[in-house]
Amino acid sequence: FAAHSDTTVARILVGNKCDLETIRDVSVEEGKSLAEAEGLFFMETSALDSTNVNKAFELVIREIYNNVSRKVLNSDTQKAELTVNRVTLTETDGSKKTQNFSCCSR
Repeated sequence: FAAHSDTTVARILVGNKCDLETIRDVSVEEGKSLAEAEGLFFMETSALDSTNVNKAFELVIREIYNNVSRKVLNSDTQKAELTVNRVTLTETDGSKKTQNFSCCSR
């Protein structure tokens, strides 16, 4: 996949269903090792209990923003775009109860 993408593309290896530790097929160490070898970020998530789901998206968004910012700062013709297209990420209040949906429940 790396051969067909820009070198500044944000890529992340996501291990899912980390809540099912007892039936794990891939160890955390294997995931981290593969991610490191491929130059990827690594994170484990669980859609069931929402573990790290938002963090995974935030990680990718921040990396995309950083990559775009570096490109703009290195390009004299596009310097103005950085100030026009600002993105602000804010923390959500973890104490608020959010409605959870599951792709597998009916």
